[in-house]
Amino acid sequence: MVDCFIMALITPILALIGSLGFLLYGMKLMSDGIQKSAGERMQRTLSLVTGNRFAGLLTGMFITMVIQSSGATTVMVVTFINAGLLTLAQSVGVIFGANIGTTITAWIVAIFGFNFKISAFALPLVGIGYFLSIVKKSRYVNIAQALMGFGMLFMGLSGLSEVFTPQQLGFLFKIQGEGVLSILSGFAIGIIITGLLHSSSAFSAIVITMAYNGLISWELAAAMTLGSNIGSTIDAVLASFGSIADARRSALVHVLFNVFGTILALLFFHPFLDLILFVTPGGEHSNIAIRISVLHTVFKLLSTIIFLPFTNQLVRLTQLMIKDDADDGKRKEFKLEFIETIGKDNFATHIIRAEKAVSDMCDVVSMMFDRIQIGVTKRDSSYLEEHYLVAEQEEDYVDQMHEQITHYLIKCGGLQITEKQRNHVSIMLQIVDELENMSDNCYTTIMLIQRSIEKKMKFQSSDMERMLPYVELARQFLQFIHININRQLTQEKLELARELEDGIDAFRKDLKKVARKRLEGGADVKSELLYIDMVRQIEKIGDNCFNISEALTAS
Repeated sequence: MVDCFIMALITPILALIGSLGFLLYGMKLMSDGIQKSAGERMQRTLSLVTGNRFAGLLTGMFITMVIQSSGATTVMVVTFINAGLLTLAQSVGVIFGANIGTTITAWIVAIFGFNFKISAFALPLVGIGYFLSIVKKSRYVNIAQALMGFGMLFMGLSGLSEVFTPQQLGFLFKIQGEGVLSILSGFAIGIIITGLLHSSSAFSAIVITMAYNGLISWELAAAMTLGSNIGSTIDAVLASFGSIADARRSALVHVLFNVFGTILALLFFHPFLDLILFVTPGGEHSNIAIRISVLHTVFKLLSTIIFLPFTNQLVRLTQLMIKDDADDGKRKEFKLEFIETIGKDNFATHIIRAEKAVSDMCDVVSMMFDRIQIGVTKRDSSYLEEHYLVAEQEEDYVDQMHEQITHYLIKCGGLQITEKQRNHVSIMLQIVDELENMSDNCYTTIMLIQRSIEKKMKFQSSDMERMLPYVELARQFLQFIHININRQLTQEKLELARELEDGIDAFRKDLKKVARKRLEGGADVKSELLYIDMVRQIEKIGDNCFNISEALTAS
């Protein structure tokens, strides 16, 4: 008798744990599979969001609907702000859109999970997905993973539906109370469990199942759903730790949006529920699963409508709450920390962040080269005051970038990335090496200019006039690299790079020939040798540019 009681108690609990595991793992597989197959394109789209808040809203909504995770979208936003790919103002619309897009999962569960016997073909989906995934060199591995996840999600949902019944777990979970205390309890449960699961979508599926089977009341389901919106912000908060001020502010925007919206919904709880019943076909007699999905979507839409016009005010509020990063007026130490994406394997995010760092490194090298061009035309003491010490700091900064980016790219290479992404990482490592060599050559040239000024070396005006088009040609080559630094070069563009390289080599030969003739004619040896050194260093910069061009062609 006692054994039967224990079994009756343990069996449904074990079934609950197993079904919940299927549901959560299925959602993870489905989300990861979609992200790996379409995630990189989605993330690159996100990194190109303009300042238009409505464009950001639609982008955030679309990306979240595709990858099935608002947490993943907001983590990407935080990461991209930290990398300088997005501004705080641009991120607000994306965050609002992500909150709307995340409601799609509740609709999938409500429509397919209860209105159709989807569990009948959930198992075949898992089988098809598995066999697709083990086919060698299959292009559909990620899609297969998503199919397996989709099937497992509904197998888990079917299991939950069977176990979440008054007969099985009613004695544990049947909470039908009403009133303020019941609403606040459901609200707190929604926050805590969603925070533990790291997924408002998974918790929504659980709430819908419990409500559909009569274990919880409509009011309690609504309160739990509202609480889940606050619990869902945990991924963005965790991702913001150790990031720059604006990245932390974007996570705060996500929190404030959900907290303020939820407080408003709780203050007008019963009128809000009346609105949901009014817009849901069938009203209070409608399918409760559909009703909860309507509540989730209407809540997000109303919150967005209320807060979108106050985007600038919301940004200013976060700026008051989180102070700017300390700035001593000097160039900061370069840091590129490899932060594991919370809960998701957004490998493309790391690569996009590395691309931005490589582009920034190219910016600094370009500024150093500009100082060469200024020095050729303005060789006086003011040049030393305005440019020499700054160039020294820039050269040290590029060395830091070289070390940090190399370490970061090696970490990227250790991820489970595609062969194409791995090749891209390898090419970026080559480019970073070339950029560091180029900065050394720029700094050496600037030191030669500095020495010529301090030693008061005399050059004929015709010498510098010949040097100017040579330096300008090298600058054009560097500008060509700067524009194409993260793009694959076509053969036509590689030919253009080869023409620039050949032009620099031809100039170098002419300039060195003229300098040697002057030496033979009795010109100052130190001045002419320094002049030849400058010519040689600039030619090395051209070599670095061509090496980068070849690497970009292979990408």
